[in-house]
Amino acid sequence: MATEAYCVKCKAKRTMQNDHKITMKNGKPATEGTCPVCGTKMFKIGA
Repeated sequence: MATEAYCVKCKAKRTMQNDHKITMKNGKPATEGTCPVCGTKMFKIGA
């Protein structure tokens, strides 16, 4: 999928690794993955 998201730990935009689509509690779509540099969990709201 190659989704770009902001890594809070690196303070930079990175391409997510192992990203997968999820649905939040309120029913909205989101994408969750990990940072390829530091391994921190990344999260992006929206389709």
